Amino acid sequence: MSMTRRQFAKGTAAAAMSAPWIASRRAHGANAQIRVGIVGLGGRGTDAHIPGFQAIEGVQVVAIADVDPERLGRAAQKIQARYGHRVDTHTDMRSIFDRKDVDVIGNATQNYWHGLSTIWACQAGKHVYVEKPLSHYIGEGRQMVRAARKYDRLVQCGTQHRSETQFARAIAWIREGHLGKIRCVTAFANKPRASCGKRTTPLPIPEKLGYDLWCGPARKVPLFRNQLQYDCSFDWNTGDGESCNQGVHEIDVARWCLGETQLPRRVMSIGGRFTFDDACDVPNTQIIHYDFPSAPLLHEVHNLRTASNSDQTPDFRGEKVGVIVDCEGGSVSLYRGIAWDASGKEVRKFDGSGDHFATLVAAVRSGRREDLTADVEVGHVSTAICHVGNIALRVGHAASEKEQRAALGDQPDWNAMYDRFVAHLGAHGVPVDHATLGVWIDVDPGAERFVDNGEANRLVDGTYREPYVLPIHSPSTGENA
Repeated sequence: MSMTRRQFAKGTAAAAMSAPWIASRRAHGANAQIRVGIVGLGGRGTDAHIPGFQAIEGVQVVAIADVDPERLGRAAQKIQARYGHRVDTHTDMRSIFDRKDVDVIGNATQNYWHGLSTIWACQAGKHVYVEKPLSHYIGEGRQMVRAARKYDRLVQCGTQHRSETQFARAIAWIREGHLGKIRCVTAFANKPRASCGKRTTPLPIPEKLGYDLWCGPARKVPLFRNQLQYDCSFDWNTGDGESCNQGVHEIDVARWCLGETQLPRRVMSIGGRFTFDDACDVPNTQIIHYDFPSAPLLHEVHNLRTASNSDQTPDFRGEKVGVIVDCEGGSVSLYRGIAWDASGKEVRKFDGSGDHFATLVAAVRSGRREDLTADVEVGHVSTAICHVGNIALRVGHAASEKEQRAALGDQPDWNAMYDRFVAHLGAHGVPVDHATLGVWIDVDPGAERFVDNGEANRLVDGTYREPYVLPIHSPSTGENA
C-alpha cells in the first residue's frame, strides 16, 4: 500500500495508511485573503506563478520552495524587492503542504513531479494550480483526478488557453456550423531546440542541491547532458518530449474544438531524435495521428531548423506554433483568431484574453468547481492524449519509407503531413528510413489503456522510485476509469 504524504514526511513506512487531513471546499468569499505557496522556482514558478498570483487583489504569496537554494534565494529577493514583503523559504515542498495558513499551491515543479506533489497537496487540503503537462504517465493523471475528487479540492491545469476568450469565441463559432462540418484539425509545434550535449563524465550536481529530492519519483541516475534543469524535459526518465511539453497546449485546444472528452480510438506516430548525438532520448521530430470519432487530429513537432544550413524555423501555413481547423467550407487558425472561407477570403476575426490564475482564485472564492476553466479532468485527458501518441512511437520499430507509407492509409491530410516530415528530414540529410514507425495501436478510451498491447500498457502506469510512490485512489462513483 502506498504511503500518504504525511507518513512519508515522518519517514515511516507503516503498512496501514493513516487518514489524511481533509478540509471541505468551502467558499473563501470575495474579501477573504488567499495565501499561496509556490513550489518549483524555475521560469514558470518565478516569472509566471509569483507575479500571476501577486497581481490578484486579496492574494499573497507567503511561502516558496525549491530544492535548489540558489533559485530559492533569488525568488525570495525578487518578491521582497517587487512586492515589499518577505516570504518563508523551504527546500522541501512538504513543509509548505503542512502549513495550515496556506490555501493554494502553485505547482511549477518539473513534469515528473507534478503527479505526486499535486496529490500530496490535495491530501493536505490545498487547492492547486499545476503546470502542464498535468502528468508524467496516463495512470498518474487519473490518480490526480481521483485525489482531487476524494479530498474535494479544486485543481486547475496550466493549459491557459482555456481562459482566453479568443479561443472560446472561435470554437463556439466553428461549432455553430458557419464553415460546415470539421474535416480535420492540425496541431503543430515548431520550436527550435539545441542539443542537450553528451558528456563523457557525469554532470556534477551542486553540493547544496538536494539531488535525492530533486529526482523524487524518477530514477536516480548519473546525468550525461550539459545542464541539470530544463533539459530534463527531453529525457523519458523525467520528461515527456516536445509533443507533450509544448504540444499539450495545442492538443488541448484542438480537443476542445472537436468536443472530444476521451482518448482517441487508435493512434499512430512516426519520428525520432535526429542530428543530435546527445544524452537526451525523446523525439525532436515527430508526427502523430489521433483517430477520433468526430474528425482526425494530426500533430507535428519540429525541433530542428528548416534545414541543416538554415537559421529559420519550420512553419505550417505561415505559423510556427498553433492549431488550424479545416472544415467543409473553409478553415480557422485558432491561435491567430482568423477564419477564411473555401476561397481563402477572410470572413471573421476573434480576439479576447483571460487570466488563468484569476480563474482558479475565482473558483476558490466561490467554492465551485464549475468556475474552473481547466479542471484536473480536462488537463488529464489532454495530457493523456499526448502520452498515447508518445507511447505509440516508443513501442515502434525502424522501418523503410515503403513500410511507413504503407502504414499511413488513404488519408490525404495525414499523407501530406508525412510528406512534410520526409522533406524536413531530407533537408537535414537524414534518410527517412532512420525514423521509427509506431504502427496503429487500438485504444480503449474508457479504460484509458491500449487493446492487447502489453508493452504499451506497461508505459501507462510508469514506474516510481521508493519511497516516492504514488498513492492509489479508488474510482469514484460513475467513473469510467
